[in-house]
Formats: sequence, structure tokens, C-alpha cells
Amino acid sequence: MQATHEEGVAAQAAQMGEQAHGGAAAVAHEAAQAASHGGGFDPLHQFQIHPLVSIRIGEVDFSFTNSSLWMVIAVALVTIIFLFGENRMIPGRLQSVREMAYEFVANITRDILHDEGRPFFPFVFALFLFILAANMLGMIPYSFTVTSHIIVTFALAVVVFLLATIVGFVKHGFRYLKLFVPSGVPLFMMPILVPVEVLSYFTRPISLSVRLFANMMAGHTMLKVFASFVVALGIIGGWAPLAMMVALTGLEFLVAFLQAYVFMVLSIIYISDALHPEH
Repeated sequence: MQATHEEGVAAQAAQMGEQAHGGAAAVAHEAAQAASHGGGFDPLHQFQIHPLVSIRIGEVDFSFTNSSLWMVIAVALVTIIFLFGENRMIPGRLQSVREMAYEFVANITRDILHDEGRPFFPFVFALFLFILAANMLGMIPYSFTVTSHIIVTFALAVVVFLLATIVGFVKHGFRYLKLFVPSGVPLFMMPILVPVEVLSYFTRPISLSVRLFANMMAGHTMLKVFASFVVALGIIGGWAPLAMMVALTGLEFLVAFLQAYVFMVLSIIYISDALHPEH
């Protein structure tokens, strides 16, 4: 029941983020089409990956790209904040941020997984911090938002999916397959519901990754579109899109946190399903 409640909260939060960016994909598509016809403006240019250090071994490309650079920066930033900060009896600002982040994730993990969630807390905490840092760093002008690429978010979602699946089979063996058989369902409905449950289970990494990728990409595309309006309209008419940009920037910071939160909560729920498939 607790997991169902948290899943509802997470779904509602995800829906808020998706509604906030409703129509951004259409705007981006039209702008990209204009650029392809010679308009010269391409809001999707900010998502292009460029190799910084070219490394090729045979036919495999291991180049260090701008996406790799910002992932390293995100990891380094989190590491510096949480491992090299000074701890005092009376916490300073940075220590307060560390403690708030720790308690925030710990409370959510404890509420959903209870005492069984302790072994998974380091993974969940690291996952949340990495996504949050990557999202927030993407708000810096001329930076790169690594979570705006489906390959990055899908890789994170696959790690969560594999962890939950392995935990389920290790703890329950083949009894974990009960997850695909809803309790209390008449026998004649099983041929219909079991395939639906299996399909729903294997689409988890897709839905988890697309939600994060789509929201981040749509938001940054919208900011780029309004920035172009400011330049095009100039001093006289650019104030309206500039005000909209300021509002959208504040909203994007909220969405950056919200999407990291949703990704974390759903990951915890998937682990909870692995620990308690009968629920």
C-alpha cells in the first residue's frame, strides 16, 4: 500500500513536469524544420555530441566527448561536496545541504523499503545525486545536459531494471514470477493479464528513461526558442520573451529537481517490487 501511494505521488509529479513542457516538442520540431530550410536557427544544436579527444580502437569509437566531460564534472562535483567538505558540530551552509540531501533520500528509502532498504541506500543516493547534478549543471549557459540524451537515461534505467530483477530472483528464486500473476484474478483472465504484466515489466526501463530525457530536452529546447525571440525582436519587442525566459528558467530548475526525484522514487519502487513481489 505504501509503495502504491509513493508510485501515485511519483506519477503525479512526473505528470506535472510533462504538462509544464506541453507543446515544447512541437515548437522544437517547427524550429528545426525552419533551420533545415535555411533559417539558420536550430534549437537542437545544443544537444549535439562533439568529440574532444578522439580515441578509436579498431572499428569502435571510444572518443572522449563533451557529454563525457560533463558527466565527469557532475561526478567530481558531487564527490567534492560530499567527501571533502568539513563536518562541524554547528553545520555551515554546505554541510547543511549535505545533511538535507542525505536525510531526504534516506527518509524516502526508509518509508518504501523499510529496514530492507539499507543495502540499497548508497546506490539510490548516488543515482539521485548524479542525475540532480547533471540536470543542474545543464542549466549553466553553454554547458551540456547529459540527461537530455536517451542513451544516457536509458543506461541508468537499465542498471536499475537489472538490479531489481537480480534482487528479485536472488531472494525469491522462481517464485519471483508471481509478480506477473496478479492475486485474486480469475483463472480464465490469466492468459490476458499475464502478457500485459510481462510487457509492463519489460517496458519499465523505457518509460523511466524517456520521462527524464523528454522533460529535460523539451525544457532546454523551449528556453532556446524564447532566447531566439529575444534576439530577433530586439530591445523594443524582446521584453516579453525575455520575461518568459526568466519564468521558464525558474521552472526548469524545479523540473531538474523534480525529474531526479521521480527517477529515484520509481527506482526504489521497482526494488520494492523485487523484495515483495506479492504486493
